[in-house]
Amino acid sequence: MPRTRSLAWSELKLGVMTIAAILVAAATIFLVMGGKGFWWQRYTLKALFPNVQGLNNGSPVRVAGKEVGSVIGVDFSGDQVEVVFEVNRAVANRITDQSRATIGSVSLLGEGAIDITMGTRGTPIPAWGYVPTGKTAAALSDVTSQASEGIGELTGLIKDVRGGRGSLGKLVTDQQLYDNLDRFVSTAADVTKSIRDGRGSMGRLVNDPKVAMALEGSLNNLDELTRRINAGHGSIGKLVNDEAFSRSLTGATTNLQTLTDRLNRGEGTAGKLMTDPALFNQLKSLADRLDDLTKHLNEGEGSLGQLLKDKRLYENMNAAVTDVRDLVAAIKKDPKKYLNVKVSIF
Repeated sequence: MPRTRSLAWSELKLGVMTIAAILVAAATIFLVMGGKGFWWQRYTLKALFPNVQGLNNGSPVRVAGKEVGSVIGVDFSGDQVEVVFEVNRAVANRITDQSRATIGSVSLLGEGAIDITMGTRGTPIPAWGYVPTGKTAAALSDVTSQASEGIGELTGLIKDVRGGRGSLGKLVTDQQLYDNLDRFVSTAADVTKSIRDGRGSMGRLVNDPKVAMALEGSLNNLDELTRRINAGHGSIGKLVNDEAFSRSLTGATTNLQTLTDRLNRGEGTAGKLMTDPALFNQLKSLADRLDDLTKHLNEGEGSLGQLLKDKRLYENMNAAVTDVRDLVAAIKKDPKKYLNVKVSIF
């Protein structure tokens, strides 16, 4: 009877130790797996990438930086690579059709990972569904390649500079260009010194308070003029602000444009003069005849020309006119003497 109780206690201790070992193993597995959960707590998703950049089975899957699963399969699918991975069901409502999956890295050594953005909106992706992919960040190898290309270009630039090619190369190797630049810098320094010493217009403007005050007064006057124009004072102010004046000016401009159009079409006397060759030729002929008549008069030809040029004829006509005036005056003074009319009837 005592031996039977001892055997039962031994079996009991073995069972307790086995259960404890199972619990420790389960806790260890859970801790090692992190937030992935047990197999019944996970579901499967997929994604297509043009390049997985070293992604392998067991690579971590992260949502917003938190590890929630792992990769269980990587295989080709047409011209892309299909990645199958498992994630914890607890984040199922955070992986939606608004989320984006990209290839990330765990360390600088290039170990790959899948990074999924958290989608607070949209429809959750069901099991075995495809997560939309986004633009994958540049890998370390790409950065290294770009850095290598940049170093090569920098080396070529240094060679060009040493060889005297380009503006910078000429500046480094061409002594004359360097001397010109040195003289330019010296001249600029002299100009700056002259301005500080108050020489020249710029120097006076910088150092002489009177010049600065005069400039300030001019600016104030300009400001006052601008204010008056904005207030509608003066002709310019009315032109800017007075709608009636603006309409009048617009009307005058329109009338002038209409008049110009009529002249160009040959309407009216002025329009015909501008466009009718016959009328122009007649006016030109008349002007030529007047010019010829004036020429003959100036040369003393004809009666009118002699009257203008012959002084004796002018004096005779002047004397005749004087006699006529005297006769008229005498008649007015004593009309009976000159106007004695006798009427006889036979």
